[in-house]
Amino acid sequence: MRCPKCTHQEDKVIDSRSSRNGVAIRRRRICAKCGYRYTTYEEIIKAKLRVIKRDGRHEDFDKAKLLNGIKVACEKRPISSEQMDVLVEGVIEDMESEFEKDVPSQVIGRIVMNKLEKIDEVAFVRFASVYRNFKDVNQFLSAIKGIVGKNEK
Repeated sequence: MRCPKCTHQEDKVIDSRSSRNGVAIRRRRICAKCGYRYTTYEEIIKAKLRVIKRDGRHEDFDKAKLLNGIKVACEKRPISSEQMDVLVEGVIEDMESEFEKDVPSQVIGRIVMNKLEKIDEVAFVRFASVYRNFKDVNQFLSAIKGIVGKNEK
């Protein structure tokens, strides 16, 4: 590590601790030449996720696009921005644990629907209506009946 003050390349780590909920390691260092103390962070760099669209195209995963889709489904529902942010982070964690780089869009939709169904049924149906691309009202009604059937058990 190069000292930010004198650019000397030798230093000593004097303290290490977990940071950012265990995602990074914070290290306090001291320069062997000038004695300047500074902090560095070490973290794993993950491959950027790419989405495989239904037509076979690939595009970079866009967290804002996912959040926007969830916000539309949750509009005028008693779901806070924090809940939506947590939902998005949960979806990303699930994708990263299941896939290394390329994620089919259908999988993203399935993960979102599983999480939304636990939070709010109306938001779930709204999201499902776009994600599943219902061809007619009967498909839409059968999705709603599926939710009602789960609640009655």
